[in-house]
Amino acid sequence: MMRRKNDNKRYFTRMGTRKKVHAFVRVKPTDDFAHEMIKYGDDNKSIDIHIKKDLQKGVVNNKQTDWSFKLDGVLHNASQDLVYETVAKDVVAQALDGYNGTIMCYGQTGAGKTYTMTGTTENYKHRGILPRALQQVFRMIEERPTHAITVRVSYLEIYNESLFDLLSTLPCVGPSVTPMTIVENPQGVFIKGLSVHLTSQEEDAFSLLFEGETNRIIASHTMNKNSSRSHCIFTIYVEAHSRTLSDEKYITSKINLVDLAGSERLKKSGSEGRVLKEATYINKSLSFLEQAIIALGDQKRDHIPFRQCKLTHALKDSLGGNCNMVLLTNIYGEASQLEETLSSLRFASRMKLVTTEPAINEKYDAERMVKNLEKELALLKQELAIHDSLANRTLVNYDPMDEIQIAEINSQVRRYLEGTLDEIDIINLRQIQEVFNQFRVVLSQQEQEVELTLRRKYTLIDKNDFAAISAVQKAGLMDVDGHLVGEPDGQGFGLGVTPFSAKPGKKAKSKKMFKEQLRPSTPPPKPVAFEDFKNERGSEINRIFKENKSILNERRKRASETTQRINAIKREMDVTKEALNFQKSLREKQGEYENKGLMIIDEEEFLLILKLKDLKKQYRTEYQDLRDLKAEIQYCQHLVDQCRHRLLMEFDIWYNESFFIPEDIQVSLKPGSSIRPGMVPISRIMSLHNYLKTMMGFQQAHRK
Repeated sequence: MMRRKNDNKRYFTRMGTRKKVHAFVRVKPTDDFAHEMIKYGDDNKSIDIHIKKDLQKGVVNNKQTDWSFKLDGVLHNASQDLVYETVAKDVVAQALDGYNGTIMCYGQTGAGKTYTMTGTTENYKHRGILPRALQQVFRMIEERPTHAITVRVSYLEIYNESLFDLLSTLPCVGPSVTPMTIVENPQGVFIKGLSVHLTSQEEDAFSLLFEGETNRIIASHTMNKNSSRSHCIFTIYVEAHSRTLSDEKYITSKINLVDLAGSERLKKSGSEGRVLKEATYINKSLSFLEQAIIALGDQKRDHIPFRQCKLTHALKDSLGGNCNMVLLTNIYGEASQLEETLSSLRFASRMKLVTTEPAINEKYDAERMVKNLEKELALLKQELAIHDSLANRTLVNYDPMDEIQIAEINSQVRRYLEGTLDEIDIINLRQIQEVFNQFRVVLSQQEQEVELTLRRKYTLIDKNDFAAISAVQKAGLMDVDGHLVGEPDGQGFGLGVTPFSAKPGKKAKSKKMFKEQLRPSTPPPKPVAFEDFKNERGSEINRIFKENKSILNERRKRASETTQRINAIKREMDVTKEALNFQKSLREKQGEYENKGLMIIDEEEFLLILKLKDLKKQYRTEYQDLRDLKAEIQYCQHLVDQCRHRLLMEFDIWYNESFFIPEDIQVSLKPGSSIRPGMVPISRIMSLHNYLKTMMGFQQAHRK
C-alpha cells in the first residue's frame, strides 16, 4: 500500500496489477472505402494495410507495402451505442469503485473524434461517449443507496499552448486575475485556477456540458467544416462516502474524457493565417504526445518527457498513472487518406505498449480520525472508572464490539420493545451506548416503515416543493390556503379529492335506478357496465380523471414546444458563433488595431457578440422552464395513474355489489355498517352467505 500525506488528509492507494492500455480503432463510414487496401481480421481485433508497389520507381523497390496492426477491437460501421458499450462502459463503472479512468479520442482531422466523444445535439441516438458517461454515472448512483456520492465536473481547453476554462462564462465563476497553471503535488496533477462545479443531478451536468461546448474554438478548412482547434478535457470527479462503514474513509476517482484536436497535413487542409498557426501548435503538441508514449512503452527509459507541452503535462496521471486508460483512434477508410491512417494506427500500436497500474483511491480525513480517537480514549477512561468501582465485575471486555455483538444487542432491543424481554443486562459503558444507538436504529426503521405505508395509501407533498403545489392547485385538488379538498376522515382517494360516496345526489339517483330494475340473471359484460358506471355512479371520479389527463397533455405540449425553442436557440447560437469566428478571422487577415491596449472591433462583430450573449441567456431561461415543466409532468402523471386506479377499483366494488352479492348480504355493506364496501373479497362474502344458508337449514331440520 502506498501512503501520501498533506495537512489534513491521508491518501492511501491500494496497489493494483499492471495492465496494458486498451486501444480501439473506429473507421469513419464512407462510400469510397478502400476494400483492396484495408482488410479486417476475422476476430475484429486486427487490421491489415496493403499498398501496391509503384512500378515507376523501378523493378528494385524495397519500400514496405504491407502492415498489420493488432488491437483490442476494430469498430467499422458501429453505432454510438456499440462504441460506448465496447470502449467506455467498464471504465465509467469502475470509477464509482474508486478507479481513475481516461478515455482519449485520437486521429486525423475530420475522422470523427468530436462526433465520437460528444456526438450531435440534433439526434438523441447520436449522443457521444461524454453525455452517455454522465448518464451512466447518475444511474449507478441511484443504484447505490448505501453510499453518499457527490459528482463534480470541469472543462479544460488547451488552445495554442494556453489553458482556458470553458465554464468560466457561468455567472458563479468570477473573473480570474492570474492565468491558469499546471501544478503537481503528492496527490497528482491538477490545474490551478480551473473551476470545478458540483452537480447534484443529471440535468445540471448536461447544462454544464452544453455551456462548455458553446465556448469551444472551431474553424473551417478543406477537410473539416467544423474542425476543433484545441484539445479539450472534460473531467468527472466522483467522491463516495459509505453510509454504513467508517466515516473516516472514503474513495475518490476521476474520469478524463479527452477530445484531441486532429492532426493535419497543411498541403491537404490548405490552412492559412490564424488556422495555420493553430495547426502548427496542434501538430507540435501531438508530436510531443507521441514522444511521451514512445518513452512510456520503453521499459529501459527512466525519464518521461511530460513537461514538453501543456497537453502531456496535464495528462501525466492518465498516461502513466494509476488509472484505466482507453485509446480510441479514429481513421478514414479511403485510399486518399491512407498515409494519415497508417500514422494513426502506428500511434495506437505504440499506445498498447504502455502499461498502467489501476488502483483504488482511498482517503482518510485525519482531523476526523483524531476526533474519533479522542472520543474513544474518553470512553475507555470512563469504562475503567466503572470497572474499578464494581469489584465483582472483573470480566469487563474493553474491546470494540463486532457485528455479531451489535446484532445481538439489536435483537435484545427489539424483544424488549415487543415485551418478550423484561430487561437488558448491563455489561459495560460501550454496551450501554450501543443499546441506545440500536434504540435509535429501530426507531428510524419504524419511521421509514410508517412513511412507506402512508405513501402507498396517500400522496405526500413536500411543502417546499412549489412546482408540485402549483400543479395540485391548478388541478383543483388544493385551495389557495394550502388545504386539500376531500373527506376529513381520509377516505377520499389520491390527494383527498372527494369520492362519489360523498356526493349523496349521485348515489341516491344510482340506487333508485337499480332498485327499479330487476337483477339480471346474467351480469352484463364488464366493458358495457364500465361505460354505465362512468356515466352514473362513477361520473364524478371520471370527470376528475379527464381533467387531470387534460392538464397532463397540456403540460406535455408545453414541454415539447419549449424543447423545440431550446433546439432552435442552440442552432442559432451555432450559426452566430460561426459568423463571429468568421469576423475574427477576417479582422486578423486585415490587421488588428488597438487603442490604449484595447482591441478595436467593427460594429458587425460587436453586434454578433451581443447576440450570442443574449442567446445564451435565453437558453438558460428556457432550460430552467423545461426542468420545471418536467417536474409538473411527473407529478400530473402520478395523479392520472392514481385516478385511473381509483376509478377501476370503485368500478369493481360496484360491479360485484350490483350483480353478484345477494340482496340480504348487501344490507351489511350499507354505509354506517361495520363492513366497508370493497374491504372484503367477493369470494369471502359468497362463502359466508352459503355458510349461513347451510346453518339455517340445519336449524329448521332440528326444529322439525
